[in-house]
Amino acid sequence: MTGPSATSSGSTAKSSRHGRSKSSSTYCHTTGPAAESSSSTAANNTGRSSGEEEEKDGGVPFFVNRTGFPIDTVTWDRMWSHVTRVHPDGQEMVDRIRNATHLPKHFVPSVPNFKPSMSVPDWLHAVQNYMRNLQYNHTGTQFFEIKKTRPLSGLMETAREMIRESLPIKCLEAVILGIYLTNGLTSVERFPISFKTQFSGHHFHHVVLGVYCNGRYGTLGMSRRADLMDRSLSFRTLSELVFDFEDSYRRYQHTMKKIKIGLYVPHNPHVFQPIEWNYLVINACKQGREDMRKELEKHGRDMRMKILKSSSAQSPIKERTRGKSLSPRRRAGSSPQRRQHVHRRDKSPAALDRKPAELSTLSDGYQIRI
Repeated sequence: MTGPSATSSGSTAKSSRHGRSKSSSTYCHTTGPAAESSSSTAANNTGRSSGEEEEKDGGVPFFVNRTGFPIDTVTWDRMWSHVTRVHPDGQEMVDRIRNATHLPKHFVPSVPNFKPSMSVPDWLHAVQNYMRNLQYNHTGTQFFEIKKTRPLSGLMETAREMIRESLPIKCLEAVILGIYLTNGLTSVERFPISFKTQFSGHHFHHVVLGVYCNGRYGTLGMSRRADLMDRSLSFRTLSELVFDFEDSYRRYQHTMKKIKIGLYVPHNPHVFQPIEWNYLVINACKQGREDMRKELEKHGRDMRMKILKSSSAQSPIKERTRGKSLSPRRRAGSSPQRRQHVHRRDKSPAALDRKPAELSTLSDGYQIRI
């Protein structure tokens, strides 16, 4: 693991006192059969030091490494301080690792290479095995900061960083890495599926990467629980896939609160457009399974037909008031000779025939201002 050299336990305790926000002073660790808890969208921490930036999920705080690599001393000590509090062996375990003169070499799994002879299920299985070999992150510190509003091209750079560092990941990081590793597989469509559940008075968040190919749905992802991660391409409908996750949550006494389905993620890694994470939001507490099924099936059909478009991809020109000209306003001092020339040009049959064609051939709904 990348980080600064080991420090004394005294400095670790000091970092613990000053490295946590006031909201984490009432720290409570969820007991019982806890399921997956992952990061939600990062809160606005403007004006706060990096040592005070913290997320909470299920009542249990976790930290995010917002300073990149190599990990700075504050983040490093804060992580070990958190591990000391939550690990059964506590400080003894931490001292044994940090003061060791020799540690086994960190295992770096090989990035899977796609071969033309591989089938889609085999490739998805190879991607999932790679993420599983990275291991789930139990340290309480998310090593890679994922901002959901960041453009896809920037998130793909974070995915490349995950491969370089080869550190344990959480579920949100696994979604970004899964997108990166399946970008070249154009026959597979990818979209995010988010879950919000409740257990013992606390809310938990989890996200997986939905995949669709040849009329079948499946998922890629990471979780503490084996049945809340990946699913093979064996589900005929989107509702069957979602209800299978709901059944898994029910086995851990978790109550489903909300389900969020995004849109297909483009295969072009250079797209300067954020991922649409929650195009469809279903309140599972207020809707029965039949109503949920209808909404999920409609969303699945619309995605397959690709008639849904991300709100972030809309042209700003489209939002202009109707009736307004797209051309710049002409100055009052324009010469009569110029106006006469424009009038003659606009009356020509060629220009009249060409104008609608030019507007209709603009790609992706964008219009060029003339």
